[in-house]
Amino acid sequence: MIKQFLGLSFVLFFVGCQTSTTKGNALVLPVIGEKKLAGTDGSDTIYHTIQPFSLVNQFNETITERTTENKIYVADFFFATCQSICPKMSSQLVHVQNAFKNDSSVLILSHTVNPSHDTVEVLSGYAQSYGALKNKWHFLTGNKKAIYDMARYSYLVNALEEDGSAEGFLHSELFILVDAKKRIRGMYDGTDSVAVVKLISDIHLLKQE
Repeated sequence: MIKQFLGLSFVLFFVGCQTSTTKGNALVLPVIGEKKLAGTDGSDTIYHTIQPFSLVNQFNETITERTTENKIYVADFFFATCQSICPKMSSQLVHVQNAFKNDSSVLILSHTVNPSHDTVEVLSGYAQSYGALKNKWHFLTGNKKAIYDMARYSYLVNALEEDGSAEGFLHSELFILVDAKKRIRGMYDGTDSVAVVKLISDIHLLKQE
């Protein structure tokens, strides 16, 4: 069984950061991650953002940060042979896809943590089993270190190979909500249907900003 590899302090940090604020009469989602003050008077804020990347999807197409330019997207980590939380997570992402299937401004990016096994062909079969739509839900593979570094440093979650686990890999169960400016705006338990309903609601909220 895949462990939910998040320390208590890590979880508390994100729970504390995910309290929505109000701007006028509208709810505003928080921006998650390290923030730095900039400008001579410290009036500008530089937020943590998703760094450039280059991976390949289930159609053997190169997917980069340019694919997500000016788009809202949900990111997660999985692997095709996982029998514990991954099927639950992928099933929940079907609901996200269905909620925005006619909305080209919303994407889903699912990153494999086992790229040596999860080839384009494997990902294609996996994507078809969940009815993933082309140009909407990308299942991504590529360099393992690059994917693991992306999880840790861009998406602020864990993904790693772990021989001591039953299935050989550890990864977060969280869905990461990224806004059109490449900033993290929410994290949600991808195995919890109530949390995913909140995710869908928060995507609608982001679209109003």
